[in-house]
Amino acid sequence: MADKFKVVSLGKLGGASLALEQKEVAGVKGGVELVGARPTGEDELISLAKDADAILGGGRFLTPRVLAALEKCQIIATYSVGYDTLDLDAATSNHIIVVNNPAVCWCVEEVSNHAMVLLLACAKKLTQLNDLVKQGRWADTRKTMTPMSPIHGQTLGIIGCGNIGRMTARKARGFGLRILGYDPYVDKSIAEQSSITLTDLQKLLREADFVSLHTPLTEETRHMIGQKVFHEMKPTAYFINTARGPIVDEPALIKALQEKQLAGAGLDVFEKEPIDPANPLLKMDNVIVLPHSASFSDAALEIQAINPAQEVARVLSGRWPRNVVNEGVKPKINLVKEN
Repeated sequence: MADKFKVVSLGKLGGASLALEQKEVAGVKGGVELVGARPTGEDELISLAKDADAILGGGRFLTPRVLAALEKCQIIATYSVGYDTLDLDAATSNHIIVVNNPAVCWCVEEVSNHAMVLLLACAKKLTQLNDLVKQGRWADTRKTMTPMSPIHGQTLGIIGCGNIGRMTARKARGFGLRILGYDPYVDKSIAEQSSITLTDLQKLLREADFVSLHTPLTEETRHMIGQKVFHEMKPTAYFINTARGPIVDEPALIKALQEKQLAGAGLDVFEKEPIDPANPLLKMDNVIVLPHSASFSDAALEIQAINPAQEVARVLSGRWPRNVVNEGVKPKINLVKEN
């Protein structure tokens, strides 16, 4: 009897999510051995996955060296929309198909919720006031409250008007915010369906009271948010990032905050993760810092696994997957493309 296919699941060590993955690959002819693991380095990942036929998940250890060692691997299916933690060119040159996980409502819902939570928390100075009350400094809260602009009637600028940006806009509309958007790749009519008025970046930055970032990390967008952008923003404006840390020139953001070019920031992502304990952002009262948790909820964690596992099952069954991000890849085996 032929050996079962081996699939390594990075990060799903048990519980409902791993059970869902097992269910989705159960129908693959020949069977699948699903191995859950959290490797701590390249060598450990190579040892674990060198004979794997597929990998579920991404991660910073999927380097060119590791990808070259995955001699049997046919597909890497990420749990997230973003796939910037792996070397796409190296995967392509090693004939590994990479698929992402874009068609899941949990990501759109949870990340847009998170963006709104950060916006509201910044606007109402929730973390600052919370800390003062817990410290027994009730009188000091009165000084901290001012200045505090209202939320309704203010302008939210959304940079990146894809699914998450548009969902954020729809939720922001419920708070009475006016929505401006910048995205050279989104059609005006699509944006307008979510109450977004598309404009150029300079106008958005000049008029927005809150700027929320929702672009993917690519070579084009890396450090697109830097000194020039922060200089254009109002000194009373807040910057929100639930996208990817390296889209922002972090030293420029730190400088803008230190020089009071911005009122504050709500950050879920950073250039280096985990964030360095010496990072000045951690010392700023007007900056909310969270641990790259925007997409998380118990329900989201469970259903997050379904689509990637389905993609792996397709490839191991000889079919072309749906959400390929390296379209030019030549797979290791012939796959049937379905209409």
